[in-house]
Amino acid sequence: MKGFIEDVSYSIGLLDDAATPRDVIDNYIMEHSLTGKNAFFVADLGKIVKKHIEWQNTMGRVRPFYTLRCNSSPAVLEILSVLGTGFSCANKNEMTLVYDLGVSMDNVVYANPCKQAAQIKYAAKIGVTMMTCDNETELKKIARNHPNAKLLLHIATEGISEGEEMNMMIGSTLKNCRHLLELKFHVTNSSKNPQAYIHALSDARCVYDMAEELGFRMNVLDIGGGFSGDEFQLEELLHAVGPLLDVYFPEESGITVIAEPGSYYVSSAFTLAVNIIAKKEVEYDQLPTIGKQTSNRPTFIYCMNDGVYGSFASKLSDNLNTAPTVHKKHEQDEPLFASSLLGPSYDEPTGTSL
Repeated sequence: MKGFIEDVSYSIGLLDDAATPRDVIDNYIMEHSLTGKNAFFVADLGKIVKKHIEWQNTMGRVRPFYTLRCNSSPAVLEILSVLGTGFSCANKNEMTLVYDLGVSMDNVVYANPCKQAAQIKYAAKIGVTMMTCDNETELKKIARNHPNAKLLLHIATEGISEGEEMNMMIGSTLKNCRHLLELKFHVTNSSKNPQAYIHALSDARCVYDMAEELGFRMNVLDIGGGFSGDEFQLEELLHAVGPLLDVYFPEESGITVIAEPGSYYVSSAFTLAVNIIAKKEVEYDQLPTIGKQTSNRPTFIYCMNDGVYGSFASKLSDNLNTAPTVHKKHEQDEPLFASSLLGPSYDEPTGTSL
């Protein structure tokens, strides 16, 4: 196992196979007992390799382009570059990180719906040619600043599940696609239903047919993101979309199929260790995440030294899928109390009931 600790700088160390993230956390706490107990990450980088093997074994021809905004730690990017993944970058800084690793810019997508002209020129300078587009204004801006760009048309696809909302602000509708040259559809992370991908594949085939009528030859299909770290979800998705890929976009068609997994690769590898900095006993109905109920037992709010302005910033729109655990060992017969975990400024979006 490889241990990874991130706190301004980072360090990588080789640990024996019996070591666990708990061991790394214990060592870090002991080493920094006199200098402070800041929040920090511990990562098992071996899990990233395992996730890549799992992706290859399950998704087959669908090539992953890792989304840097999920986690752009140098160690993560170095491992993924060695494994041969592509990269999906949202801005100049992310493109620079990948460029400095020596990755071929043919393996990079500049995926941002609203690109700055200066950053489009920078992409052209370092050799990034593939980028997303979903409207005529953006198309003309790219043409002015990067004439050799290869465009992936981002199609807005509606989810079909009741109560499931898709982000319709991003992507072109089918009726506006005929004059654009390349194709991309993207299912947002809010969708966990494989049926939404099926709907998107159908739309994608329609746009490819439109392009063929106009004499355009398109060669890339990006099925986007929305992949959790759950192996079952990945298999369920492939079971739903695999047959349609074979029918609509068979391998002999020469169309390259890619995807943009992000949290899939890193969610299970990283553990965030935080320090409790404050504790307050409150009335039960004052807890922000438990609700208005009554109880005679004490209830508590705990504040940790990280929150929405730090490590939880990327989780504002997502539900935390892993319950927090107490690192300090406690006896099994010790009493447990209803509690809520908040950030250092009492920000409720990070509140987690315990």
